[in-house]
Amino acid sequence: MSVLNTQQIQEILPHRYPMLMLDTVEELVPGESAVAIKNVTINEEIFQGHFPNNPTFPGNLTIEALAQTGAVALLSMPEHKGKTAYFGGIKKARFRKMVRPGDQVRLEVKLTRLRGPIGEGKGTAYVDGKRVTTADLTFIVGD
Repeated sequence: MSVLNTQQIQEILPHRYPMLMLDTVEELVPGESAVAIKNVTINEEIFQGHFPNNPTFPGNLTIEALAQTGAVALLSMPEHKGKTAYFGGIKKARFRKMVRPGDQVRLEVKLTRLRGPIGEGKGTAYVDGKRVTTADLTFIVGD
């Protein structure tokens, strides 16, 4: 059972199709962590060109999905309600396994540091319990 459905996620994040990467949020501790799900389907526009004969979900979009998961944890805090979280940086990004249509990606982000409008977090994406992507993310909260 999800904590937030897609409509509820859109009340927190400004992202919309085709850039909204989260289908549900499964766990949420505002200001601390979030776990979300991204269902990757062959119907996504990206697969028209990446790659037609060997469809793989781009690693940068997996990083974006992790960032959106962290943004839910950050923007669900009362003091950040109605704001936007922007990328401040990406460090130590690692891509260990390809993500393909039909995969369900579990996105886990733990916020490690919050100071004013700046937050940092560690993100890990899994498919079938195996790590596919990891990254350290920096967020800047703005209006």
